[in-house]
Amino acid sequence: MSMINCQEIMESKETTEDKETRSEQQDNMKNNWMEQTKIPQVRAIVERQDPSSKVAEVDDLTIRRFLRARDLDIGKASSMLLRYLKWRREFVPNGSVSLLEMPNEVAQNKMFLQGSDKKGRPITVILGARHVQSKGGLEEFKRFVVYGFDKICSRMPPGQEKFVVIGDLEGWGYANSDIHGYLASLSILQEYYPERLAKVFLVHAPYIFMAVWKIVYPFIDKNTRKKVKYVHSSRIPFTKN
Repeated sequence: MSMINCQEIMESKETTEDKETRSEQQDNMKNNWMEQTKIPQVRAIVERQDPSSKVAEVDDLTIRRFLRARDLDIGKASSMLLRYLKWRREFVPNGSVSLLEMPNEVAQNKMFLQGSDKKGRPITVILGARHVQSKGGLEEFKRFVVYGFDKICSRMPPGQEKFVVIGDLEGWGYANSDIHGYLASLSILQEYYPERLAKVFLVHAPYIFMAVWKIVYPFIDKNTRKKVKYVHSSRIPFTKN
């Protein structure tokens, strides 16, 4: 198994990252005024359409993320937020997922929180070769995904809204292929955690992984696709035992 050096991976993409960050900051400055005027409108629509949604407990930053995910379209952002609030009430009725709800997934020991990058974005490392479809089925895996997203989001410092994922695929084989699980993860990320993902760095990806990637790729929205980066092993020395 690889010894992941998160700093090496992050620095291997530093120049591109800095350029993308500057571009993103410029776009955000342009949109900031429009966002501020639209946030209360989204809040009002959601409250009117679903008084039980508890939208009053949703902060402005969350509403802003839903607006950005829908290109500042008030109607689309409101619909997306309504679906999220309904899903949250039904899927996480107690406010958080307990480890007791996903024992089979936890036993695989495949996800680790690994500090933050230089921008303060928390990093999670996922060991792909440790993931197999467990006897808990897809529903337990979904709970594990939500638990992971909630956990890493809770590690964000004030002013930070995004996280980074490093997927180590060394040793990955067809036994680890879980198309339904991958698609479920994507759906949860894109529908319920909009504008949370900063980057996904895939390292040590074997050739056979590309066959699965071709199946999953069409289901990834265009903005998320831009955030997925394959990192060649030559760019990250000292990751092997």
